[in-house]
Amino acid sequence: MNARVPEGNALAPEGYDPHAFTPFAVTVDLAVFTVRSSALQVLLVERGQEPYAGRWALPGGFVLPRESAERAARRELAEETGLSDVSGLHLEQLRTYSEPDRDPRMRVVSVAFAALGPDLPEARGGGDAARAEWRPYGSFGALAFDHDSILADAHDRIGAKLEYSCLATSFCPPEFTLGELQQVYETVWGTALDRPNFRRKVLATPGFVEPTGGAARLTGGRGKPAALYRAGKATALHPPLLRPGGPRGSQPEGRTS
Repeated sequence: MNARVPEGNALAPEGYDPHAFTPFAVTVDLAVFTVRSSALQVLLVERGQEPYAGRWALPGGFVLPRESAERAARRELAEETGLSDVSGLHLEQLRTYSEPDRDPRMRVVSVAFAALGPDLPEARGGGDAARAEWRPYGSFGALAFDHDSILADAHDRIGAKLEYSCLATSFCPPEFTLGELQQVYETVWGTALDRPNFRRKVLATPGFVEPTGGAARLTGGRGKPAALYRAGKATALHPPLLRPGGPRGSQPEGRTS
């Protein structure tokens, strides 16, 4: 007698036994970054139940039976950030974490995502989270599960992509000054940049930013109001904008390779 094929697997070959392999769960974990109060901040949740009750962790949850990993990530992102529409946020798959003992409950494979947004709203706990908070990157202790590794990998990915892509504008509001854009680089990289070099590099890169044509913005300094820009149509930086002393070289920011 052939094994019964579970509902939803009607196209499985006749005689295929889905119970021949040990089942495991799939989750999504989210490393969500924003720039708030001039600091790079990360969304964390306090676990409300075991395992790791009371410990901080990245937001996430189990992928539902008829749900893709990306759809699960967007659902969890909306629940934890309080945003009803997260379509405008940058969301990208980071990698898969599959060490057999990464979760004490059972075999759990996690598909991790990195998400970026400008000055996201106050967080709210959802699911099994007791509460959720934005915390400055590096200001907290060890996270639950293997979330320290996930968060470090996500931070490395973002820092590297700022060099050769236009990802920094994902941290900015729809209209921003070049000073605000520079602050994103300085906040993520953790280093100061030369203002004239940065401005020259940005404006010399076709499609990186484009002027809005609207009124300039007062920035709180003594100088004249700063011009406003919006993200351009480019997706890559040619040549890349190298961080000072970064892993890809030691050239000062603003110089071409």
